[in-house]
Amino acid sequence: MSASIHPDTVLGAVKLKISNLAQSLSFYTEVIGLRILEQTSTTAVLAADGKTALILLEQIPDAIVAPERRGTTGLYHYALLLPSRKELGIVLKRLIAHRIPLGQADHLVSEALYLSDPDHNGIEIYADRPRSEWKRDVNGDYVMATDPIDWEGLLLEAGEEDITKGLPPETIMGHVHLHTVGIPESRTFYNGLLGFDIVGDYTQMRALFVSAGGYHHHIGLNVWAGIGAPAPSSRSTGLDYFTIVYPDSGELSSALERLLAAGISVEQQDGAAFVTDPSSVRIKLTTRLVQQNNR
Repeated sequence: MSASIHPDTVLGAVKLKISNLAQSLSFYTEVIGLRILEQTSTTAVLAADGKTALILLEQIPDAIVAPERRGTTGLYHYALLLPSRKELGIVLKRLIAHRIPLGQADHLVSEALYLSDPDHNGIEIYADRPRSEWKRDVNGDYVMATDPIDWEGLLLEAGEEDITKGLPPETIMGHVHLHTVGIPESRTFYNGLLGFDIVGDYTQMRALFVSAGGYHHHIGLNVWAGIGAPAPSSRSTGLDYFTIVYPDSGELSSALERLLAAGISVEQQDGAAFVTDPSSVRIKLTTRLVQQNNR
């Protein structure tokens, strides 16, 4: 039986490889509503609350902009979780004002908007419904759907709020969703080694959802780019890494011990660790204290 991950484990910053920093900063500040914490000629750190990094951008040389429909492993989308339905309505109004092409879905556990940044990195912006309304089926999987959202209701929730005010400071990284080489490999790594609990074994969707603490999902894993999909080129725009944040150093050490025992290479850097999953997705493992000290 695999060890179960600590229920207070959450996700942290996502680092993206991009082709043009100025273009991306315009999009992420004006359209998404994030604030610049730090910036160099080729990198930027973005936050909603003025202190906690959510998105890290790095302009890479000779970048190849990934196609809209990727045939490789890596990022399907990352997801910014808003504190309320009203805030989602405000974001919707801002995206409409900027004429951004949108996807949308009522997932029953949440309501979500979907879009892409200038380098075709997928983004979900969503608000959860109360946990008391989440339902599980007989197998223990969360019951989710892709129903149409209530556009009019969301816009009414927004009222006359200023749509230029940016994302609320309570915004967090809710989850990431990845293209993988295969569901069995992903299950072994994320459930068997890291200890995330399986909360959605959606065979009909060719997807697996895992989480900590009973959340509807912190990590989505799919094979929609094809079973055995290749890793992207090192010059391709896309995901550099995503971050798993453990509540303390003991929990992080336990995870690293399991990974090392399984023969997974671990790179230590500034109090954090980096590992690579079976789909060539790079992951930063850290703790709340280290994350706060390093931003």
